[in-house]
Amino acid sequence: MFNIVLVEPEIPQNTGNIVRTCAATGCKLHLVKPLGFEVSDKYLKRAGLDYWQYADITYWDSFEELAEANADGTFYFYTTKGRKRHCDAQFKEGDFLVFGKETKGLPEELLIKHPDTCLRIPMIGELRSLNLSNSVAIAVYEALRQLDFKNFNVKGELHDLKW
Repeated sequence: MFNIVLVEPEIPQNTGNIVRTCAATGCKLHLVKPLGFEVSDKYLKRAGLDYWQYADITYWDSFEELAEANADGTFYFYTTKGRKRHCDAQFKEGDFLVFGKETKGLPEELLIKHPDTCLRIPMIGELRSLNLSNSVAIAVYEALRQLDFKNFNVKGELHDLKW
C-alpha cells in the first residue's frame, strides 16, 4: 500500500506502535539506521504486541541507500517546517511517507532538497511536534482516505446488545 520510513528512530515504544499501524494497514516499514534501540528491545516488542509477524520491515544503513534503491518513488517528508498541509498532497499507492527521529526530526539538508514534498500536520500554538507514532497514523490514514480505503474492511457490525 504505502511505504513508511523512519529515519533513525530513537524510542522503541513509538516504533513498536508504528509496526502495529503498518500491520493493520498493509504498509511496508523501512527503518533507517542507526536505531536508538536494539530490535530485540522488550519495549519495542511489547508496543508491537503480536503484530510483528504481519509487518513487512526492511532495514537500511542510510536514507541515501533507501532513496537510491527506490529512485522512481515519490517521497513525502513530514516535518514541522513543511509549508503544505499533510492533506494537500495527492497520494498514490507505493508512495514513501518519511519521518525523522523523535528529538530532531529530519535533517534540514534533506528537506531543502525536497521543498515541494515537505508536509506539515497542523497544530495550534507553538508546540514543537506531535508524537511520532501519532504522526505516522495521521499521515497513513489521510493517504488511505484519499484512496477510499481500497480493499479495507470499512463496515463494522454491532451485535445484539442487551442494555
